[in-house]
Amino acid sequence: MPTLPQSDMDLSGGVRVQSQPSRTWRINKQTNRIEGECDGYAAARQAVEAILRIERFRWQIFSPATGAELQSLAGLDRGYAAAELQRRVREALMVDDRVRGVSDYTYAGSGDTLTASLTVNTVYGDVQTMVEVKLA
Repeated sequence: MPTLPQSDMDLSGGVRVQSQPSRTWRINKQTNRIEGECDGYAAARQAVEAILRIERFRWQIFSPATGAELQSLAGLDRGYAAAELQRRVREALMVDDRVRGVSDYTYAGSGDTLTASLTVNTVYGDVQTMVEVKLA
């Protein structure tokens, strides 16, 4: 017969949510090496860049919540792909509790490439970034 788990914890006083530190390894993009640690704005900026460059569900080393689903935009109409890109980028970034939103989204197309420029609003400040997607 199944039973519910038993615990001695008293939750009647409520639960306090505490943010985890944002300290992480600092990656030098010129040398592709880890060089110390970073925290605050630098860590949030690095997280934004990583989230937008990791294809979601592709690499087993990352959790299923990490990354953006951008490769499946190939073959779509440019207008639809731009709207869907905006939704997917926002969805991917909002997983991180340091991200408050995405603003100033603009896109441009050249040939079979769709390039989006956006501002990611974090608790530490705004991060300007770009995302490029091949549509063909």
